[in-house]
Amino acid sequence: MPDLARSHAVVIGAGMAGLTAAQAISRHFAKVTIIERDVLPAEAAPRSGTPQAQHAHTLLAGGLKALQALFPGFENDLAEAGAVKARTGKDIRMERPGFDPFPTRDLGIDIFCMSRPLLEAVTRRRIQQTRNINICVRSRVTGLVPSRDAMRIEGVRYDSEDGPVTLEADLVVEASGRCGLTLKLFEELSLPMPEETEIGIDQAYASTIVERPLAHNAEWLGNIILPSAPASSRGAFLFPIEKQRWLLSIGGNHGDAPPGDRAGFMDFVRSLRTPTIYDAIRDARPVTDIVRYQLPCSTRRHFERLESFPAGLLAIGDALCRFNPVFGQGMSVAAQEAVILDRLLAEDVPMERLARDFFAAIQDTIATPWGVAVSDFVYPATRGVRPADLAQRLKYGVALTKLAAGDPEVHRLTVEVSQLLKPQAALREPALAARVMALM
Repeated sequence: MPDLARSHAVVIGAGMAGLTAAQAISRHFAKVTIIERDVLPAEAAPRSGTPQAQHAHTLLAGGLKALQALFPGFENDLAEAGAVKARTGKDIRMERPGFDPFPTRDLGIDIFCMSRPLLEAVTRRRIQQTRNINICVRSRVTGLVPSRDAMRIEGVRYDSEDGPVTLEADLVVEASGRCGLTLKLFEELSLPMPEETEIGIDQAYASTIVERPLAHNAEWLGNIILPSAPASSRGAFLFPIEKQRWLLSIGGNHGDAPPGDRAGFMDFVRSLRTPTIYDAIRDARPVTDIVRYQLPCSTRRHFERLESFPAGLLAIGDALCRFNPVFGQGMSVAAQEAVILDRLLAEDVPMERLARDFFAAIQDTIATPWGVAVSDFVYPATRGVRPADLAQRLKYGVALTKLAAGDPEVHRLTVEVSQLLKPQAALREPALAARVMALM
C-alpha cells in the first residue's frame, strides 16, 4: 500500500539547496511542489533571487559526487552545457604565502568550473525531467501552517499571481536561505529558538567576467591568490567558465571592500599579493559590469540541539549553515545534505523522527567546512567566540601546508578534505599528526 504520509511535499526555494532536496524527496513522495518567488530563466542567466550568483562559485568534488548520485549522468550534462573540466592541483594554480605557486601535481581529482547560473540551469532541466516535481514561480510563501496542537506542519500559505493560496503538505522543506519562515513559526508558537553561532567577517567582494584570451598559454586554467593573513585579507579567484571566459572575484573583509568602478577594481587586482591574475586579465575584454556583494557573518543554526521540532518540517542548505563564500562550500554541502535526506527517507524514518535524525546525520557534513570557516578568526577584527585552541590550530595548519608541499600523498589528502571528499578528522590521524607536530 502507498504511504499516505508521503503523498505531497513542498520545497520552499528553487536554488541549489531546494532543487537537490526536491530531487531527493521525489524518490519517496507521490508529488513534490517547489515554490519560488522569482522568475526562473529558461537559459543560464542571473536572477534577482540569487544576488550572489554572479560571483565565483565552486562545485567541489564532494558536491559533484552528490549531484551525480541524485542525477545520474550529471557530469555529462555539465560538459555538454559548456562547463570546464579541471584537475585540482594541476589546472587550478594555487598561490599562498610561502608558496607562489604551491607545487603543481595531478592529484586525479576532477572538478567542473562554470557560472552559478549555468549550474542552476542544468539542474533545473534535470528537475523538469522528473515527472512528479512541479515548480510554482512568482509565488512567495508567507507562512507555515501548523496543526491545532502545533506538533506538526500541515502545509504552507503563499501569494501567487492569482491571489493567496493554502497548500497542504505532508513535508515542508525550507531551502530559502535565511530560514525566516521556520524562525517566524517558532516565534509565533513560542517554541525555543535554535542557538546560533556566528563568525563575523564583514566579507565584501566584487566580480566581473572577461574573455579568456586565446593567446593565454600558461600552464593553468584558473588561479587562486590567497591573502597574507592576518596582515591583509585581500584575495582573488580567477576561474574558467563557459564560452571561453574567465570569472574573476576579488575581495577583502572588515572594511577592505573592492571598488565597483573598473579603474578602482583593477587597482585592487594590481594590489594583490602576486601579479599573476593582474598580468593575465589586464588586457582582457570585459563581458559584464562589476557586481558587488557583502556578507556580514558565517552563521550556523543548531537545530540538532533542540529537544523537539515540529513533525513534517525541515530546513536545509543556507537555512541551516551559511559559510563564508570565499571557501566555495555552500552548494556542495547542500547537495550532500540532500543525499543524506534521500537515505533517511529510503530507510522509512517516520515523519515524527525525520527532522531529529536529519539534523543529527548532517553534523559531520557541516563540521568539515565549518572547521575551515573558523580559520577566519586569524583576523583580530573577526567577531564571535574564538576557539580556545585557535593559536594551536593555526600553527597546525601552517605545518600541515609545509608537509603537503613536499609530500604528494599528504597534498592529495588535504585536497580530498578541502573538496569535501573526506572529513576534516582525516587530517588528525595519529601518524600524520605526529609528522605535522614535528614541524611545528
